[in-house]
Amino acid sequence: MQRTGKLPVLKGTTTIGVVCHDGVVLTTDTRATMGSFVAHKHAKKVYQIDHHLAMTIAGVVGDAQAIVEMLRANSALYRLDLARPIPVNSAARLVSNVLFQSRYYPMGVQALIGGVDDSGGHIFMLDPLGSMMEEKYVSTGSGSPVAYGVLESEWNDKMNVKESVPVVVRAIDSAMKRDSASGDSFDVALITKDGGYRELTEDEKKHILHA
Repeated sequence: MQRTGKLPVLKGTTTIGVVCHDGVVLTTDTRATMGSFVAHKHAKKVYQIDHHLAMTIAGVVGDAQAIVEMLRANSALYRLDLARPIPVNSAARLVSNVLFQSRYYPMGVQALIGGVDDSGGHIFMLDPLGSMMEEKYVSTGSGSPVAYGVLESEWNDKMNVKESVPVVVRAIDSAMKRDSASGDSFDVALITKDGGYRELTEDEKKHILHA
């Protein structure tokens, strides 16, 4: 990340999220960079928050991990207090408020919060100043222009999770090939109303990529 004046400029990473009629798909690359230096080749950028909720991160790792732990704790407290899972919109609004409160010295985090609740699948994109936008398909990070090229030509909102996964994998793979700050490997998380949260195994990812 570079700072110009007061606002942070985020560099590196590709994250992607799509909403299907039976769930959501989230994917990220695994390369962590410090300027032109590859700091880590297998960084975790998609996190399970609850069985129905997940979050992807881009930006400053420390800030992002603090947000993830805060959201996990509040999601668990919500379930304990009200005996039901936190709605996706409420989880995203909580993170938005935390980011907005830090606007005078912004946290270097751009996040996707996705999940499935009683109203269906949702994905929200949040920027370092707390802006919150709901999207059907979205990509963030320096590889996002390449990823959008694949998503806009191949994906549509009538697809289910199974049909969307190969498109999302092609999008992240294309971004990793064209963006030097994204690469090494990728993670794919699926959240469905019936199956909850799960991540694809290495064998599943290789099979989809080579198919």
